[in-house]
Amino acid sequence: MRIRNFCIIAHIDHGKSTLADRFIQITNTVPDRQMKEQFLDGMELERERGITIKAKAVRMKYKCEADGEEYILNLIDTPGHVDFSYEVSRAMAACEGAILLVDASQGVEAQTLAHAHLAQSLGLKIIPVINKIDLEHANPDATEEQIWEVLRNPVEASRISAKDGRGAREVLERVIKEIPAPAGSEERPLKALVFDSFYDVYKGVIIYTRVVDGELKPGRHITLHSSGQSYKVEEVGYLKPKLEKSDCIRAGEVGYIVAGIRDIHEIKMGDTIQEKGAVIDAPLPGYKDVNPVVFAGFYPVNTTDYTGLKTALEKINLTDSSFSFQGETSKALGFGFRLGFMGLLHLDIIRERIEREFDIPLIATNPNVIYQVQAKDKQGFKGKYVEVMNPADFPYYGDIIDIKEPYVHANIIAPQAYMEGIMNLLKEKRGEHLKIEYISTTRVIVEYLLPLSEIIIDFYDKLKSISKGYASFDYEPYEYRSSDMVKIEMLLHGETVDALSFITHKTKSMTHSRQLCEKLKELIPKHMFEIAVQAQVNGKIIARETIGAQRKDVLAKCYGGDITRKRKLLEKQKEGKRKMKLMGSVEIPQEAFMSLLKISQDK
Repeated sequence: MRIRNFCIIAHIDHGKSTLADRFIQITNTVPDRQMKEQFLDGMELERERGITIKAKAVRMKYKCEADGEEYILNLIDTPGHVDFSYEVSRAMAACEGAILLVDASQGVEAQTLAHAHLAQSLGLKIIPVINKIDLEHANPDATEEQIWEVLRNPVEASRISAKDGRGAREVLERVIKEIPAPAGSEERPLKALVFDSFYDVYKGVIIYTRVVDGELKPGRHITLHSSGQSYKVEEVGYLKPKLEKSDCIRAGEVGYIVAGIRDIHEIKMGDTIQEKGAVIDAPLPGYKDVNPVVFAGFYPVNTTDYTGLKTALEKINLTDSSFSFQGETSKALGFGFRLGFMGLLHLDIIRERIEREFDIPLIATNPNVIYQVQAKDKQGFKGKYVEVMNPADFPYYGDIIDIKEPYVHANIIAPQAYMEGIMNLLKEKRGEHLKIEYISTTRVIVEYLLPLSEIIIDFYDKLKSISKGYASFDYEPYEYRSSDMVKIEMLLHGETVDALSFITHKTKSMTHSRQLCEKLKELIPKHMFEIAVQAQVNGKIIARETIGAQRKDVLAKCYGGDITRKRKLLEKQKEGKRKMKLMGSVEIPQEAFMSLLKISQDK
C-alpha cells in the first residue's frame, strides 16, 4: 500500500508549521500563487502569535526518487504548547509514524520529551529531524546527542533548514522508506477513528477520520461506537488541505465525513466509526477524554452584552469543543459564565477570540482548579467527596471534613547554571522532588510533583524570568492529594464580594490576603464615608486596609462668627457620615476588577 500517515511533533516554536509549508511546496499540493507562510494555520491568532492551536491535516502526492513510485502522504501538523497536548494525542492515534523536530539552537525541550515518550508508547516510528541548522549559534551535534538520550536509541537525525528548504526533500524520502504502510484491509468490516471535527454552517459537523479497515461511501449508514447513534453518510472526501469530494475513502486513508450531524458534542474524539448493524471485535484504541483543568468566570463589562456573550461562546464551542461553559451569577459582576479550559494559554486564546471576533469586552475572574471537597451531610455533600470548581460553591468552613487538590507530574528542562533559582521556585510552590537527570554536560531534566493551583497563575512567568527564557516546562495530571486549603473571602464595608473569593493554602493565606487588600485600596476610589477592606478566613479577619473618607469642606462658607457655629457644622457632618456609613454601599468600578483579575500570560 503506497500510503504513509505521519505527524510532526515538537516543542512550541521549533518550526513545525514552516516544515509543513516546505512539504506542501515540494509536493505541489497548493499552487505557488496561493501559498503563504504558516499555510495550515488558518486562524488569525495562530498566525499573529506564531503558534499552532488546532491540529491540521493535509493529503499530499509525492513521487519517490528512490523507486519512482507515487505515494500518498497524509500529514497532520500538531500544536506544541502543553495546553493543547490533547490535540497531539489524537493526531498520533491516526498515524504510523512521527517526525520529531528539534531546534538546533535550543536543543531538546520539555514538550519534545513529552511528545517523544507519547509517540513511543503508541508504537510509532520516530524520525528525528534537527531544524534551523542555518542559524549562527546552532549546535546540531549536541542536539543529536540529546535526542539519543531522550529516545534511548542512537538513530541518525536529518539536519535541515525548514526556512530555506534545505534537507526537506530528504525527510520526505525517509518518511516513505522508514514509516510503515497502514496495515488495514478493505475486506474487513468498517472500522474508522475520529481524530478531529469542526462545524460548517451549511454541511453541519464535518468529521476528520482515519479509516483503519473497510471503506466509507456516501449512502451508507454508520454508527458511533461510544453513543450507539447512527447516521447516513452524505459526503466523503480528502483534505487537500481544503475539502475535496471523493466517491470513497478506503482502509489506510485519512479523509472527512459529512453525515448531517448538527450538534458537534455528539462526536467524541477517539471514537470508533463502524457500519450500522455490524459487529466489531473491539473498538480502536483512541485516546481518553481530556477534561478541563483550569476554570474562570467570564462576565461582560456591559450587562447588555450577556446574550451576545452566550451566542459567542456557543459559536466558538462549535470550532473548539474542548472547553466547557455554564451560566453563573455574581453579586458584584451580575450574570456571566463559568468556563473550563485545558490551561492558561487556552483561556487567553478563548478570551481574545471573544473580544476580537464578537467585540465584547470581558472581565475574567481569577482562574482556579477543581477541588474534591468532603463535607458533612449538608448542601448536597452527604459526607462524600464532591468536585467543586467555583470558590463561591465551597461549603461552610465548619462543615468541611477534607479538601483534596490536584497535583501534576512536571518536567523542567533548563541549563545547569539556573538550577538553584529554579529549585527555590519549586520549593516556594510546594513542590515535591522526584529526580534529576543530565541529558548533556550543561542541560538538566528535573522531575517534580506540583499542586496545579500553584502553577496556573504566575509560575511560567517566574520560571522564564529566573532562567532568562532558557527553561521549558511540561506537565501531566497525576493525582488528588489532601491539602490544608482555605477559602479567603474579601469583604468591602462588611459585605462579602463573591467574585473576589479564592482558594489558597493555609501557609500562604496571610501573604495573599495582604496583597489583595493593598491592591483593592489602590483601585477603589474614595467614598463619602470610610471603607474597610478586609480578608476573612474561617470567620476570622486576617488582613485589613482602610480607604479614608472623601472630606467636604463644610466650613468654607463661614467667614467669621462664633466658634460654636463652626462646631455645629462639623458635628452635623460627623453625624451625616455616621449615618452614611450605616446605610451606604460601596460601588466597585469595573476597572478595579479588570486591573485586579485580568489574566497576564507569557505570550
